[in-house]
Amino acid sequence: MSTPPLTYEALAEHLVRTGLVTDPWLEGAPRFRAEPLLMPRERQAALFRAAENVAAAYHELVLACSASPELLDGFFGLTPGQKLMWQASQPFWHGFARADVFLTRDGQLAVCELNSDTPTGEVEAVLLNPLVQPAWPGTVDPNTRLGERMCSMVESLAARLLVPMPEQLSVGILYPTEMPEDLGLVRLYRQWFEARGWKVHLGSPFNLTPGPDGRVRLFGEPCDVLLRHYKTDWWGERLPVWDDEEPFEDMVPLAGPLSVVLQACLEGRCVVVNPFGAVLTQNKRTLAFMWERHDCFSPRARATIRAHIPYTVRMETLPIEELARDREAWVLKSDYGAEGDEVLVGRFTPKEEWNAALVHAVPGRWVAQRYFAAEETAGGETINHGVYVIAGEAAGLYTRVQQGATDTRALSTPVLVTP
Repeated sequence: MSTPPLTYEALAEHLVRTGLVTDPWLEGAPRFRAEPLLMPRERQAALFRAAENVAAAYHELVLACSASPELLDGFFGLTPGQKLMWQASQPFWHGFARADVFLTRDGQLAVCELNSDTPTGEVEAVLLNPLVQPAWPGTVDPNTRLGERMCSMVESLAARLLVPMPEQLSVGILYPTEMPEDLGLVRLYRQWFEARGWKVHLGSPFNLTPGPDGRVRLFGEPCDVLLRHYKTDWWGERLPVWDDEEPFEDMVPLAGPLSVVLQACLEGRCVVVNPFGAVLTQNKRTLAFMWERHDCFSPRARATIRAHIPYTVRMETLPIEELARDREAWVLKSDYGAEGDEVLVGRFTPKEEWNAALVHAVPGRWVAQRYFAAEETAGGETINHGVYVIAGEAAGLYTRVQQGATDTRALSTPVLVTP
């Protein structure tokens, strides 16, 4: 006798019991979907291949910027703090990332961005599939090795960069402790690392101090590895992206914590995951660089860009009249905007709001990306396939479903692979 599918109420109860999900509802509406997306193995393979190829193209971009440091000012407009992070870390930028991949109406795969700084969604990715899978025999959970792959990557980086490699790793997880949204993810990382026998300490960059042995200390506890779930643009200068926006209260860079960490890294006493070099790859002007500086890439990377990266340019290179006239053809993205924040999809944005954005967007901080029509479900929803890439190889899927552009209201959806 087959197992009946879970109701949403039952799914929510199981999720809460894990201790990683505290509220399966957002403003009274479900955050998850109980019915899985069934994905043919061939589709999974295509998604994974696209994400890996895009990550490889990003690595070529990183090498190009290492060879031509003038690009940091001339093309990307990095702040002094951001340049310091990049210069101290280059060419290291990658440990794990999540490529957001969409199937378009013409059958192509579009990667609208690569989240290479502080990727999220791992809790949903590893919890949902095992709960619903019993009702779908013969399917495969694509995320069963996500935690193992994550830990192996951290251990490999530590073995390569620490001098000497300790017998037992001590890992500090850095996150914005005043924000509860990602506490479940922090707890999941802690579970993964402690299962490996590692010591784990929690805190924020403000709790870091130097130790007498050259190791970084978090609340006084020495750390060999820092899992950085604290965005690079929060470590550096925080500057408004609108010219009529009030300045941030905490606009100065975290100079003290940053100097402690970077000094320890340069001496081989600390490894940061993801490396601070992600300050460059997370900047969405990298998408424009791929199209505007095609000559910097290998033939394989150029083919990947043409196949998967929607046409993107620096916003200031286009006449404002063209962007206003062709509103429905464009999407505007700030350099470090995320999860729908500071992202305007022209066809979903009222004309008055769009025109105001064109006037008040700070030059040098925005890109314009050509809108692509994503395939929709029967209910008019688009599917955002978040493909995790760890050490350059695809490692799992985090799928979200929503009408319109993906934001915090998207439903996290289990995904099972069929033969």
